[in-house]
Amino acid sequence: MAHTYNVQSFIKNNREDFRSMLLSEAGNVTEKINHILIEGNIDLLKNAEHICLYVLGDKEKELIAFAEKEGITWAKHALTLSFKLEWVHAIRRTLWHLLHEYNPSGTTSNSLDDFFELEKKINDGIDEFLNTFFISYSKYKDELFLNQRKIVEHLTVPIIPVSSTIAVLPLIGEFDSYRMEIIVEKVLNEIARLEVETLIIDLSGIPDIDEYIIHTFQTVLHGIRMMGSKSVLTGLRPQLAKKIASLGAGNTLQTEVKGTLQQALQEYLTAESGKLEHLPS
Repeated sequence: MAHTYNVQSFIKNNREDFRSMLLSEAGNVTEKINHILIEGNIDLLKNAEHICLYVLGDKEKELIAFAEKEGITWAKHALTLSFKLEWVHAIRRTLWHLLHEYNPSGTTSNSLDDFFELEKKINDGIDEFLNTFFISYSKYKDELFLNQRKIVEHLTVPIIPVSSTIAVLPLIGEFDSYRMEIIVEKVLNEIARLEVETLIIDLSGIPDIDEYIIHTFQTVLHGIRMMGSKSVLTGLRPQLAKKIASLGAGNTLQTEVKGTLQQALQEYLTAESGKLEHLPS
């Protein structure tokens, strides 16, 4: 198709004119191009040429692969999607401007058919790029979120083995229902996996918890007992101990309480060492 060939030739042979035309269509986006280049090492002007040539050259596979790569890069650097959308629309307008430049006067029915075929090619190509870009962007963000969530879940329940049968769970920071759900699940799974007989739960890093969390914590301690293991609480702050007592939960916690983590470790590690010494050789 002559129109396509002429537009492609113009882009290839008149790079500076093409870029100037594109920048004039991009409006305020133009001011951010250098920032994007520095921030993400993304040459938007060069990439725009690739998009145009892929669309005009019927290179669907290359266009899709390029859009997927762009989506990942954009997501990695947390670049603004509204900026990307505005930029791609500027590319579309530039292609239409070039098509108008190379549309001969006195069009016949055949040339009109060619024109509308080219219109479909350009719009479908740009739309396909955008769709693939956004899917790739979203997929990368979803995977990143899931990976970060796994890390958070692991840090939420950092069970640390200190011997073959004893482990420590230091709890730090604020608690909500979501974090407690993770603790309920992870604690029981880790006790089974590590074959923990005694789990020392240190609460010295917790400033305060509400009534719901206290009752959920009872579920954790009950689950530990049902697993055949023993729980030990350490580091209870006065205000937290007072709240537990005021709620009447102190007698139902089904756990042993020690003043400090150091005290509990010293006592239980010493006891375990004594058991090992009395084992027959």
